[in-house]
Amino acid sequence: MKDAAALAVPLILALVCCFALCRGVDVFGAMSAGAKDGLKTAAGILPALTVLLPAVAMLRASGALDALTALLSPLLSRLGVPPETVALMLIRPVSGSGALAVGSDIIRTAGANSLTGRTAAVMLGSTETTFYVIAVYFGAAGIRDTRHAIPAALIADLAGFLAAAFFSRVFWG
Repeated sequence: MKDAAALAVPLILALVCCFALCRGVDVFGAMSAGAKDGLKTAAGILPALTVLLPAVAMLRASGALDALTALLSPLLSRLGVPPETVALMLIRPVSGSGALAVGSDIIRTAGANSLTGRTAAVMLGSTETTFYVIAVYFGAAGIRDTRHAIPAALIADLAGFLAAAFFSRVFWG
């Protein structure tokens, strides 16, 4: 079974290439055009990444993240959200890699099979890096005015965090 899983991606790529060749598609040309478009998109989102990644690092290094965690822990505990996940909730809308690092730390500290560890894992899977996605997609589309997108996305993130905590308690609590 392990060998089949390792061969899945190469087999899918080979099947797509064979199908394209049978239909008369220039596979190399199509891949080159896709890579060119990908480079254009990467160049378009680079300014947003240049701002977001250092901002996340400064937030963590300054201790502001720890202060916000201490401030929000009592309220979230009353809502049934494990206090250890507050840092994850604060960093997830800003940085996926930062959230993954915080989530890994929570799981390593609390344990993978603990309610807190499982809640952190479900939170990572049920929420999005809001500001990153908005910066990337709105930047790629050339949209400057986000209007209601940011508040709506943050409300969706909050709903995802609360639902993750609730369902984690239901299934593993």
